[in-house]
Amino acid sequence: MTDLEKRSINAIRFLAVDAVQKANSGHPGLPMGAAPMAYVLWREFLKHNPKNPLWHDRDRFVLSGGHGSMLLYALLYLTGYEDMTMEQLKAFRQLGSLTPGHPESHITPGVEATTGPLGQGIANGVGMALTERFLAETFNRDGLTIVDHHTYVITTDGDLMEGVASEACSLAGHLGLGKLIALYDDNKISLAAPTSVSFTEDTGERFKSYGWQVLEVEDGNTDLDAIRRALTEAKKEKNRPSLIKVRTTIGYGSPNLANTHTAHGSPLGPDEVKATKENLGWPTEPDFHVPDDVLAGYRQAAAGGEGIERSWKELFDEYGKAHPEEKKTYERFFGGKLPEGFEKSIPVFSPADGSVATRKASGSVINALAPVIGNLIGGSADLAPSNNTYMKGIEEQQKKSPGGRNIRFGVREHGMGAVVNGIAYHGGVIPYGATFLAFSDYMRGAVRVSALASLHTIWIFTHDSVWLGEDGPTHQSVEHIMALRAIPGLTVIRPADANETAEAWKIALKGTGPFALILSRQGLATLDRSVYADAAGLTRGAYVLGDSEGGTPDVVLIATGSEVALALKAKDLLEEKKKRCRVVSMPSWELFEMQPAEYRRKVLPPEIKARVVVEAGVRQGWERYAGDAGRIVSQDTFGVSAPHKDLVKKFSFTPERVVEEALASILEAAR
Repeated sequence: MTDLEKRSINAIRFLAVDAVQKANSGHPGLPMGAAPMAYVLWREFLKHNPKNPLWHDRDRFVLSGGHGSMLLYALLYLTGYEDMTMEQLKAFRQLGSLTPGHPESHITPGVEATTGPLGQGIANGVGMALTERFLAETFNRDGLTIVDHHTYVITTDGDLMEGVASEACSLAGHLGLGKLIALYDDNKISLAAPTSVSFTEDTGERFKSYGWQVLEVEDGNTDLDAIRRALTEAKKEKNRPSLIKVRTTIGYGSPNLANTHTAHGSPLGPDEVKATKENLGWPTEPDFHVPDDVLAGYRQAAAGGEGIERSWKELFDEYGKAHPEEKKTYERFFGGKLPEGFEKSIPVFSPADGSVATRKASGSVINALAPVIGNLIGGSADLAPSNNTYMKGIEEQQKKSPGGRNIRFGVREHGMGAVVNGIAYHGGVIPYGATFLAFSDYMRGAVRVSALASLHTIWIFTHDSVWLGEDGPTHQSVEHIMALRAIPGLTVIRPADANETAEAWKIALKGTGPFALILSRQGLATLDRSVYADAAGLTRGAYVLGDSEGGTPDVVLIATGSEVALALKAKDLLEEKKKRCRVVSMPSWELFEMQPAEYRRKVLPPEIKARVVVEAGVRQGWERYAGDAGRIVSQDTFGVSAPHKDLVKKFSFTPERVVEEALASILEAAR
């Protein structure tokens, strides 16, 4: 290691140490130990252009151990990402800065993925590598390779303990994602203790069993040549992802805290900062010191990215001349645009179609869109026949068919969620993932991050209530719709029939951020839209489906999904009792709350206090729409194993029950 290399690595370390110390909060240990591998990767291997963080053919870098965020921020500053100034480093973990405690892709240019919950980042990397391969197969032509980049991940002991990482990495090995390279910061320390107390498996053998190439660097603290050789070897491998085990020391250089869990998540303290700088030959003053020649070296190396991107643009122009239609498609994919008139391919359902489960209606929509939207890609956690998510006539994403769009995720809900997020992070495609609604719990961490990072992902959750029937309460959703509604930034849609399902797909495709489609197992009547309002009302979140004649309604029935038909039957019974009734279909709280107050008041007039909400899920949260005089017909206990029709009777989801509650609400409102 030359003197310049040593000082360049120490610059990463001490920018991190000083930022954590100034904030009096953060994780210095990872940046101190991983700095050598990060230096080699960013200076000599990573293909990127700091002047254009969103260049399509850049390599992707994911810091899966997001707690070590100052490692990434230091690299962004040193290599010249213009938004990452010294002032931002000094504002680490402060309100409004671009340097939050864990990396957030929607905040900081150059951050590829929002990481922090361990295991998510490396799983995101799997999705990124899968997308690169899919797009390469779709667009590259002989002599005109416009998609050709790697995905690099720095992963940690904590990441590899998490089940989501195991799920995703197992899938990556099966798929043979050769352009995925993970550098494992093998420091054998976690937050609370040495890994010897809980994590003693042979990770290398585990990854070999997944189908990964496993390489080792015995001294990741000082042996830069070994890191270079390992990265070079990993890049040669075309058919297997690579795990490079880099043996490091957490808190490297700290005389008293190196190789201890104390270095993981606490500032070193003023005395230890000074002692560490002295130990590594670094000036103790001023803080945030970066030697001029060190900064110049980083900036000069990174400046080569401008030329690489310029060459790519020239190649892309040549590609466009040879393949003009493909170029247009590429630009549409990455521009986030849908084919003009794609809606015309979506089926319109008729009452003559009879009873149609919304999961089946969704499947019809997916298969109508599959030939039209060539970048619609996704699959199910081994439930495709039940979720109706398989695109017929479309190849599967496999080693031998890298251009396939049907992804077989296997029984890996959490891994699926994080991989789908990675696909969305990469860009150029519209991804979806599916499972039973009850199993959304298994992937909640990934769904939450999709909302936090505002990723355009589509989550398909079928078998949406106790009406699932015989499989019983382990599979019957009760609290899950409300739990999903509790996630800020996630648009939850529970359509009432096949045509509302089609509208849900339209808005999910056109929209931004993540969408969760909540779909039924059982058949639902296709509403006669010549009698009831157009299903396009779904786009506003809630709409008046039908009103009794004769003036202002006495009561408003609000329902979602399968319970809308129940509310309509109750309306007929109420009219027989000379009560005027309004039925509101409310498939999406989130879309409704986005509407102007005038529209919301028109749908739910404040002066009509008598209301009944009907949904086969927990009541929590519905109070906001029921009001003080309202009643809620809900499912507040776990279900039982029995046929659907028997459960309807057991849990009293009947028109008569709704009428009873409506009459009681009318009396209450009159007091």
